Amino acid sequence: MKQTMLLIFFLSFFPQSVFGETLHFSMLPRYDADEISRRITPLAAHLSQKLGVSVEPLLMSNFSEYTSRTKRGDVEIGFQNPYVYTQVANEHEVVAMAVKGKNGDRFRGVIIVRNDSNIDNLDDLKGKNVAIVGFSSAGGYLSQKLTLMRHGIDVDKDCRLSEAVENKHENVLLSVFIGDVDAGFIRESALSQAENFVPVSQIRVVAESAWLANWALSVKRSLPERQKNIIRKIVTELQEEDAVLKALKIKSFRSAIDSEYDSVRVAAGMER
Repeated sequence: MKQTMLLIFFLSFFPQSVFGETLHFSMLPRYDADEISRRITPLAAHLSQKLGVSVEPLLMSNFSEYTSRTKRGDVEIGFQNPYVYTQVANEHEVVAMAVKGKNGDRFRGVIIVRNDSNIDNLDDLKGKNVAIVGFSSAGGYLSQKLTLMRHGIDVDKDCRLSEAVENKHENVLLSVFIGDVDAGFIRESALSQAENFVPVSQIRVVAESAWLANWALSVKRSLPERQKNIIRKIVTELQEEDAVLKALKIKSFRSAIDSEYDSVRVAAGMER
């Protein structure tokens, strides 16, 4: 009750006009449009209620559209993987980070091979054909790239990389299983779904790769600080049992700052 009264008191200083008539909320389209809509519509409705303005879900068809439209200013509130966040960080600022699964506010990738492969360590990857989820995939490329970089291997030069069809983790698994490639990079959590696509006994993990900060909830940098703080407060006060978080399939949001994504920038070869 005390927190609710405090939020009402806080919002009373910021009438609807300071936010504008409509805010657009979008999520990186890692899934199909129906799934994205199911995930973000409850949070959009919750924000609308708390802010007293219309927060409308804005669906994108692919990563490229999401990135370009966010940079263009069409998205006031965004939810994206850490790599795409770093791509739009000149226009958007993280206010909160997703917490989910056993690893909470971080995740990592793994390097997989067929069980009968002669690849046993990182050095064995040199000169090999490697399937990645995509060059914008944090768990299916950048996590592994960062680990190999720290080991003295430039994966872009020392391996022959190919992106998975439709940038799907399961297609990396299939490519490794049927022998189209020597190794694959996937997000660690994708292993739990591996049995839906390949015999799991035929897949072996060579290495777990670097931890990265989880998905970022960001807002336009042009918004006043007080508005950013209101949005941060609303999402970080959501409780695990709330239907909004269940729809997003996360446990919670925690407050976050931009520098937490610097390891992603290092892996991507970006300058601050």
